[in-house]
Order: sequence, then structure tokens, then C-alpha cells
Amino acid sequence: MSIDVNNESGTEVDERAILDIARYALTRMRIHPLSELSVIVIDEDAMEQLHIQWMDLPGPTDVMSFPMDELRPPAKDEEEPPQGLLGDIVLCPEVAKKQGEEAPTQHSMDEELQLLTVHGVLHLLGYDHEEPDEKAEMFGLQAAIVDGWRAERGITGPSPAPTVS
Repeated sequence: MSIDVNNESGTEVDERAILDIARYALTRMRIHPLSELSVIVIDEDAMEQLHIQWMDLPGPTDVMSFPMDELRPPAKDEEEPPQGLLGDIVLCPEVAKKQGEEAPTQHSMDEELQLLTVHGVLHLLGYDHEEPDEKAEMFGLQAAIVDGWRAERGITGPSPAPTVS
């Protein structure tokens, strides 16, 4: 799996963890190992510009996803996983830091960025959270992926609660 992490934010982030959790999520979702993903970390000003340009909403946001080939996980175990360009996930560490501090289970900026990376991957794979049933499915899957990744690495303590809306 080809995953590029490009930090343009000026904030030090755990790029290795972002890369690892993205790879874990894509493997768990059974995306072809030759697929490609780009993760870009930007500052609040740049994120606000993207948020206005693409969503017509003011202020910076935590994560945005820009799908390319609209890959979807295989519906059945015997199906061949799709291969292609997943697209871009854009993260904002400044927003992630605030959200982690304000979450019911306070957690670090890096933990929030890990959660947001999985959130972005799921959006690239067609998941959404506009409707209550979609939200339950997406956030349940997100929690399972984050918990599984943390367990494999022996990370203890409560997992970050979803703070993305």
C-alpha cells in the first residue's frame, strides 16, 4: 500500500502513527495492497480556505477527504479487493488539539489525528454520517478500527471518543 504523509502545518505530529493507522484501516477494510493514499497535514488558515472552497462553511475543520477513484470495500469475502487511487485526507493538528482537549475522554492531539485519519479513510471509502443509521455504522466501524490498532500496539487506556461531527 502506498501512503504518503506530508506535514505542511509547521506543527510536529506523529507521522509514523498516521501512516500506520491508515495502513491498518485500509487493510482491515480489505482495500487492495497496491492502492494509493495521500495524507496532508495543514495549518488552520489553509484548512479554513479548503473548508470555505469545498464546503462553503466558515472556519477551519478537523478533517476533509477528497476521493479519487471512489473505491469501496468488497461486499463479500471472496471478492477481489479494489485497487486504485483512494484520494487525499487533509488533517489540521490545531483543530485536533482543541478537540482532544475538549473531548469527554481527554486525549492528545496525536490520538485525535489517528482517529481523524480513520474517519477520513472511511469517508474515502463511501461512508458518511448524515443520517443516524449511517452515523452509527460509520462511528462503530471507526471505533473498532482504532481499538484494534491500539490493541495490536499494546496501547492501554480509553480510546479517544469520536469528536468529529
